[in-house]
Parts: sequence; structure tokens; C-alpha cells
Amino acid sequence: MSPAIVTWAGDEETAVVEVSATGAAAQAVHDAVPALLDERVASRLASQDAGLWGEDAAVGDRLGWTDLHTTSRELVERLTALREELRAEGLDHVVLAGMGGASLAAEVITGSLGTPLTVLDSTAPTQVERALEGDLARTVLVVASRSGTTVETDSHRRAFVAALQAAGRDAARHVVVVTKPGSPLEELAREEGYRAVFSADPRVGGRFSALSAYGLVPSALAGVDVGRLLDEAAEIAPFLAEDTEANPALVLAAALAATRPLRETVLLVDAGSGLYHFGAWAEQLLAESLGKNGHGLVPVVVDEHAPELAARGERTLPVLLTPLTDEDAGPELDDVADGARRVAVSADLAADADATEVTVAGSLGGMFLLWQHAVAVAGRLLGVNPFDQPDVEATKQATREFLGGMPSLEPPAFSDSGVEVRAPRTLLAGARTVPDAVTALLDRLDPEHGYLAVLAYLDREGRAPDLLRGARDSLAGRTGRPVTFGWGPRYLHSTGQLHKGGPRHGVFLMITGGAPAHVSIPGRDFDFAELVTAQADADARVLTGLGRPVLRLRVDTPDALAWLTGSLTRRTT
Repeated sequence: MSPAIVTWAGDEETAVVEVSATGAAAQAVHDAVPALLDERVASRLASQDAGLWGEDAAVGDRLGWTDLHTTSRELVERLTALREELRAEGLDHVVLAGMGGASLAAEVITGSLGTPLTVLDSTAPTQVERALEGDLARTVLVVASRSGTTVETDSHRRAFVAALQAAGRDAARHVVVVTKPGSPLEELAREEGYRAVFSADPRVGGRFSALSAYGLVPSALAGVDVGRLLDEAAEIAPFLAEDTEANPALVLAAALAATRPLRETVLLVDAGSGLYHFGAWAEQLLAESLGKNGHGLVPVVVDEHAPELAARGERTLPVLLTPLTDEDAGPELDDVADGARRVAVSADLAADADATEVTVAGSLGGMFLLWQHAVAVAGRLLGVNPFDQPDVEATKQATREFLGGMPSLEPPAFSDSGVEVRAPRTLLAGARTVPDAVTALLDRLDPEHGYLAVLAYLDREGRAPDLLRGARDSLAGRTGRPVTFGWGPRYLHSTGQLHKGGPRHGVFLMITGGAPAHVSIPGRDFDFAELVTAQADADARVLTGLGRPVLRLRVDTPDALAWLTGSLTRRTT
């Protein structure tokens, strides 16, 4: 077994990021990094060489994210002035309407720095209704969409504009737009006279846009010093461009994508990093960048007590997100590679250098840039184009068809204790109770490669999170397989690409709910309840059409959801 690898960027006493790898991950670094150095991958990536992923990869001009720490500087002064202007008018409550890459980074930035921001990335009617019930007189709505046509974000904009007008407000003065130049949203914003329009760099895709206008505009308006965030990224950028074995991005990329056999499940564990929901941001980056053409890594966001950590298989890679610490903060790693220094590792999670594990620590701006470089290089190692998302459009198209009048997939097969059960007859195999139906789904799990995805089209800020708390861990313990959890339709802009385009190893448990309230979408012939139902139906249709096992459970009351949660791990004989 190769010695442990520990590397960092920055001065030894003031590292900006640190990466360590042990066990099979360290061996992967020893095996893969020399070829990456020979091919000058790091410097070519920093210089935006699109040929790194092969002539057939349609990378085009999608590498603008590599120098956002420089090109986004021009935003700082403008954002500072706008924030002061808004605050002078009493507009200090920022709501961000955006999906996937248009909202995840801002959620991480503001949460990590303790700055209030309301993120609206759901079509669940109660969640939308709650956002609309805020103090509209103090609200500024940031509408973020790269394409300018994202159905969820457009629906949120319509609802807020109507609510502001009904409250007697000049709605245009409350709306700020972030989109790519020339998009339909940019044209609409200028026609309507919205407060401000920020044209985001068109060379940057959503999941690589943390340091672009998508991440910076809502964060800055909420009160974050985004200039400091860019400073943190700028500190690490020169190190990530170096073709050296100490490059942290090359080490992380090799540890992620070059293990033999491939550690296809990546457990993202927050071990005291201090970075709010960074795992969810990294989950999208990994899933949407690498999950395609039958390839991919399955990222699973877990805590330190997850069953998957207790039973690490040879295809599971724990990645611990740790705080930057000094040398005296924890145990030393033996046999550290030449030229590297020791790094503190959580004693209850990392036993020794023989256990396969990766730790990553850093400043927030540094972590964004590090992970983006590493995942781009991992795409090269896996033979996929990390910048497209070929399977995302299928659910969008199916949603449009359902909203246009296509009937639902199938009537309920049966109901049990207030839970409606829908699934192909071949999947149910005669099941007549919810526990039996869940067992039938779990029986489809590949014992070596399979994973379960729990997909909840529910209000993620209401009672559902409390009622579902623990269900993921319980299912992981029951099955002995990784279990991902995603809120719909949010996951459609994240792990949705992996579920459809990645390895065919997933089975899917979809939980939907009835709408206790109907919230209209002005100018549309459907409301939010109909939209979220159509999105769930659409994704189930696409997954089923791809041969993925899908069990759909509908609950209309909190009591039914509570009963369902208890039944998910109830074994049948």
C-alpha cells in the first residue's frame, strides 16, 4: 500500500486548502498523477484548453470558470453600491429564486457566513406560499436563470411580481435579474424595467458558477463581502495551475476517479468544516458533471454516524470535509510522502493510513475552485465531458407534456393507511401493503453496485424534514447499500442527470404529497400544485422508460407521512 499523501496550497503555516489521501485513494494518486503531469493537464486546464476531454467532447467555450476570481472583480463595486441603495430604501430581505447551480452556491456562501437569505428552489405550494408571506415591502427578489426559461424560476417571478403589485408596490423596483446575455429573461427584465440586470459570463455552466454573478449577486445583496471570497479563490488559483505532484486538485481528482476498482460511491461527510451545506453543492458538481454515458460517481451526503461509514466496502470512498487546523490539533499520519506535512484528521473517522479515505479542508472560495478543478480533471480520467448534461432535458420535456394534458402515468395500485402506491405491476409482484411494496423495490438492488435514491416532492422547510429524519440512515442500514436523498424538483437540477445518464444501478423511491393549498401562477393555465405534480410524474416516466425501478408513494397528510416513515424500514417475511 502506498504511503499517505498530504498536500496543501499556500504557505505551510497559512494553507488555503489541504487534501489528504490514504489507502486505495493514495495508491490512485501514485498511479494517476504522473500521467497528468506528463500531459500538463493542470496548466492546460488553467489556460482553458478545451482539448483536454477529446476532440469529440463538445466543451467549446465552457471554461470561463477557471478565472472568475479575476473576471468577477468588476461586480464587487457595483454590488456594494446596489446593496447600499436597497438598504437605504428598506429593502433588506433577499429572496433568491433559482434552481441548481443558480442557487446552491449562494446558499452555501450565505449559510457559511451567517447571512440571512431565503432560497426558493421548490414548486411545493406551501413553500412558495411561505416565501410570498414574507414582508414584501422589505423584499428584493433575485431571479437567477442561465437559460432565462427555467420553469420553476419563471413561475416564482410571476408569483412575486403579482404579489408585489397586489400590495401596491412598484414590483420592478424589487426585482434583480441574473442571466446570460441575450436570454429571454434579460430581454424581459429590460422591457419591464427591473431594478438591475446582471449579465453572467456565458462561458460558465451552472454548477461551475459559484464565483460568477449567480453566486455573488444574491450573496452580496444579502450582506456578504464577496470580494473576500474572490480573494480566497485567487490565493489558490496559481497552485492549481501548476503541473506538480503537490497540486491539490490533481491529488483530489485522482483519489476520486482513479482507484482500482473504482470507488463508485463517494460519501461526502461534513466533519466540522464550518461550510454550510457544502456537501450538497459538491453533490451536484459530482453528479451532474460525471454521471453520464453509463459512467459516474454516486455522491451521497451523510453525517458522521451514517451506516455507510461503518461498513465501508471496496467500492466506497469517504471524503471528509474538515476544518483547516494547525499541526498540533490532532494525530499525525505515519509514512507521509516526502515534501508534505502532516494534517489533523478526525480521530473517530480516520483510523490509520491503511484505511481508504480522503480529507479536504480549505477556505470557502478556495474550496469552490479546488473542487471545480478536481472534478474537471476527474472527468478526463473517467472519459466523460464534465460540462454537459445530456439527460436533463428529458424530464423538462415530459413536464411540458403533462402540463399540456397528458394523463398521469397510472392509477394507484392500492392504498394502505393513507398512502397511495403506484408502480408497474411487474415491480410490485403482488404486493398489497406499503412495507411489501418497499421490499419489492429493495429486492431490485444490485448487492455490489446498487444504490437507493429517495426522492421527496414535499415542502423541504415544513414538517416533512422532521418526519423523514432518520429514514435515509434506516434504509441504508437495512439494505447495506448507499442511499441518496433529494428534494424534488431541486434534485432534477443536481443528481437527476446521474440517475438517468449514469450507471444503471439505481432504484428509486419517490414520495409525493397532496397540495393543502393552491397557489396560482399568473399568466399560466396551471398552478404550483399542478406543476409539482407534473414534475414528479415526468421524472417517474423518464426513469421508468430507462428501465429504472420506480416506486411512487403519495401521502396527503402529516399523519400518513409519519406512518410511512415508520414503515419504510419494516421488513416483510
